Amino acid sequence: TERDERDVRLNPKYTFEQFVIGAGNRFAHAAALAVAELPGQTYNPLFIHGRPGLGKTHLLHAIGNYVNQHGSGLTVRYATVEQFTNAFVQAVRDGSTHDFKARFREVDVLLLDDVQFLADKARTEEELFHTFNALHDSGRQLVMTSDRSPAQLDGIAARLGERFGSGLVVAVEQPDRAVRHAILEKRVRVDSVEASTELVAEIADRVTTSVRALEAALIQVVAYAS
Repeated sequence: TERDERDVRLNPKYTFEQFVIGAGNRFAHAAALAVAELPGQTYNPLFIHGRPGLGKTHLLHAIGNYVNQHGSGLTVRYATVEQFTNAFVQAVRDGSTHDFKARFREVDVLLLDDVQFLADKARTEEELFHTFNALHDSGRQLVMTSDRSPAQLDGIAARLGERFGSGLVVAVEQPDRAVRHAILEKRVRVDSVEASTELVAEIADRVTTSVRALEAALIQVVAYAS
């Protein structure tokens, strides 16, 4: 339905083909691709963690886009924990919790972003706990991201943290210089940005914190130049 399509919110630019692989994310990329190729049959759940801006959301969307394209009709739902929480609160207010449960428990692949924001949301945690069990017990795939590992998630019920860590837990780390350069070169090529080789090299040398900061720096410099 129109509502279901709007709920998915997958970014078509976030694909495996557009993901630049390096030492810091190679394992996470391989695990995400394996899950996309065989949902529910390889690593379930898959939990990807790391600092903001290192590509976790990109991998979530890449899984969703791959399943939508190659999954022979398998259904995907992507949501941030904030969206999950807001939808649950609204469903309680409206008396439509049955519809809410159908949206999140009757899918083949559930992709949840930023689960660290579950902290101190007891009712949402309870709902996600039952959602997790319903999906996992029926062999359907769960993939979650966070800025820290399941063991480091303070303020979240132990039983939920244990479930988050019950499958494969992988980290993404800061990109090295070669990966930063490759990311910028790909962005220049894909977006047809006018940027010299020297400029790309300079930004790759100076901006080291995250992919997001790297791409933002490129946009800012090109904007100033224009």
